[in-house]
Formats: sequence, structure tokens, C-alpha cells
Amino acid sequence: MKYDFETLIDRTNTGSGKWDEMKRKKPDLSPGVVPLSVADMEFKNAPEIGEGLKQYMDTHILGYGSPTQEYYQAVCDWMMWRHGWEVKPEQIICTLGVVPALFNLVKTFCKPGDGVIILTPVYYPFYMAAENNGCVIKRCPLIYENSTYTIDFDLLEKIASESDSKMLIFCSPHNPVGRVWTKEELKQVGEICLKHGVRIVSDEIHSDLIMPGHKHTVFSQAGDFGDKIIVCTAPSKTFNLAAMQTSNIVIPNEQDREAFRKVQGFSGPGALGLEACRIAYTQCKPWLEEVLSVIWDNYRFAVEFLKERLPEIKPIDLQGTYLMWLDCTALGKTKEELEELTVQKAELFLDEGYMFGDEGIGFERVNLACPKWVIKAALERLEKAVKEG
Repeated sequence: MKYDFETLIDRTNTGSGKWDEMKRKKPDLSPGVVPLSVADMEFKNAPEIGEGLKQYMDTHILGYGSPTQEYYQAVCDWMMWRHGWEVKPEQIICTLGVVPALFNLVKTFCKPGDGVIILTPVYYPFYMAAENNGCVIKRCPLIYENSTYTIDFDLLEKIASESDSKMLIFCSPHNPVGRVWTKEELKQVGEICLKHGVRIVSDEIHSDLIMPGHKHTVFSQAGDFGDKIIVCTAPSKTFNLAAMQTSNIVIPNEQDREAFRKVQGFSGPGALGLEACRIAYTQCKPWLEEVLSVIWDNYRFAVEFLKERLPEIKPIDLQGTYLMWLDCTALGKTKEELEELTVQKAELFLDEGYMFGDEGIGFERVNLACPKWVIKAALERLEKAVKEG
């Protein structure tokens, strides 16, 4: 490989949220333990980004700025290359991240008491975006069968038809269960919601991270939906740029864009975030292709390890994202006991399944975006802890 995906950067005392949280949970941590929780990568950034930002610093003044035409073109070209999706520059609103955008989208298009539909278990800020704006969460649990998840369309139809249901926050690919929704599934969801006047906001932050044999369909391209669907994108997961706080929210309808701008106010990404995104989208395709092969290899290794040595723990089929969802229910532990096993006994710092809703109790989410030797060491600690009871 051209790039280095084996060297681990020790992020202790660097302000890394998940590394600091790991030390908080277990101050007497053994040497060499790496957290596999929060969804950022334990890989060095693409060197093209670092070198490009250095050049930018040498030639630019860090005063007030805004997205350039070159920036918008880079985003549009990326979406066409990666997804066959034609985006116009004027449809893009740059924000400080997808999560802040979700909060502001709910604030813009819902009022307190309105119902916000989510397909659970799901990324926990979805709950927060609704609750913090005084909205009512309407849970539509996914159907879990045969180690995969599907959408309960009958229940979705019922919930969407209720008069107070105003928005669906959709996750595509789905975090944490790793589903890449088919075009047919998206079309059915879209038709149900639009028939009942439910606005769709699709979080597609993981859309570049698709595993072999699967294809991501941008929600707005799955049917004849016109300008009704808002799609949230960012380079942060794809290129490990979360700290750059740069996302691109595609809002096709002009009136909707203006309404969102009024709520967002003057907040937006800084110059370095915009430049990092531009560089990533124009220079880092080869790095992404290598990352995808490393993640897929890590997943296959983990599946074989669990099959041979911990068959009671079932990995869910990973179709997209770099987040492996593990069914640990056969261990017969409460959520507190499972967390005690992983954190205190196995020194595994994962995202506990209950964080994603009650449907996640008994599950664990594992970040696979790290050197394979880190995954191996983590699974060996888990095996030892399970067998010791």
C-alpha cells in the first residue's frame, strides 16, 4: 500500500474526546489500550491534506472568509464521481457539522410538540436534536432478523399518518447497524413520508464508506421526490476530518434554504476546514480506496475471530460505515453487566448499544478504523474476559 495504516498515533493528552473518556472510565488502564468507540479513525490523515494545509498557511491570511467557487466545485464534482449525484453549488449550505445542522433543521422546520420519526436503534444525537427543540420522538424500530435489519414499513406508514408527525431523520448508511439501504427501500420510505406530509432529512455522512457488494443511493435520487429531501454530507468520516467542523447540507428548495439560513445565522466552517475538505475531495481518492480495503479486511478478520473463538457473540453484516455492530445478547447479561465486562474486565472502550436506544441493549458498537493489530488485541482481551466470566 502507498499509505501507512499500521502506525498508531498515541492521542493521550491531546484533547481527543474518546481517549480522554477512556482514561476517565479506567484510570489504571493497562499500557497500549486503544479506544474503539467514537467514530473517528485511528489512522494518520492523508498526507495530501497536511501538505496542502501547510501550503495554504504560507499563502493565505486567516481573516474572515467564505466558501470559494473552487470549494463548491470540489464538493459537486465529488458527489457526481462518488454517487452519480448532480448537486448545484447554490443548493449547498456549509455548516459546522452534520449534528449542529440536524439540531437547526429540526428548529427550522418543526415546532415544539411536533413528532420527529427515527428508525431505532440509531445514532443518539437524533434523539437529542428532537428533544432539545421540544419535539416528540416517534420511534419506528427496525426489524432485526437473521443478523440483519430491515424497515418496518407498516409501522412507518402508521406513524407517518399521524397528524403530529412532521419530520423523519433518516440515517443512510445506518449507524449503528451498518445497513446500506437499497434504492427500493428508500423509494418506499420516501413515498410513505411525502404522502403524509412528513419532511425527510437524510444523514448521509457515512455514504462514502461502502463495503464490497453494496452501493449507496442518495435518498433524493431514489424516486421522484423533486426538491423535498434534505441530504446532509461531510468529509469528516470519509477522511477523518471531524475536528475541521465542515459539512455540506444540500437543500434543493430555495425557500427551505433561506429558512434554514435564518436559524443558522452567521455560523459556518472556518478557512482551514473548507480547505481541508477541498483538498480531500480533489486529491485523496487513492487514500480512500486504501482505507476501504483496510476496513473490510479488519471486518473479515473480526468475523473469523468471533466465529472460531467467541461464537456466542454475533457480528451483524457490515454493508456500510466502519462501525461493526455486535449482538452480545447470548451472553445473558444486563446492560450494566455487559459494560462491566467490556470496560473493567476486557479494557474495551466501545460505544455501548443502549446509547442508541432500548433496541440496542445487549449490543456493542466497535470502531474498525484502526490498525488490524489493535482489533486483534481487543478481541483477545474480550475472549479472555468472556471465558473467565
